[in-house]
Amino acid sequence: MIHQIDTTDNIVAFRALAEVTKEDFLTTVTPAVEHLVKQINEINFLLVLDTDIKNFTPGAWLEDGLLGLKHLGKWNRAAIVTDTEEIISFTNGFSYIVPGEFRGYKKIDFNKALNWVEGNIS
Repeated sequence: MIHQIDTTDNIVAFRALAEVTKEDFLTTVTPAVEHLVKQINEINFLLVLDTDIKNFTPGAWLEDGLLGLKHLGKWNRAAIVTDTEEIISFTNGFSYIVPGEFRGYKKIDFNKALNWVEGNIS
């Protein structure tokens, strides 16, 4: 399941828990991202992973990919917060293949990640 985290108006932030499904993306993530794009014409995104990525269903991965491709040129800043080193490394490398800046953060650095996505720090 994915819950939206209350933040400033220039970002969307989510926490993933337990199993993450296609429906989670269709009912929570996609509408919030679409609204943000309409409001500010870019995507500033934060995802806290409080579940293992193996708990994302194939439908969730498909919706995630489709959402990313649909707004490929709109990504500004995206942070993934997790304690899994492989995900942090993958996220840090993502900036080299798609538009926007992508960074991985440890859970202890949640506030730093949030401030970076909000544009308060470089």
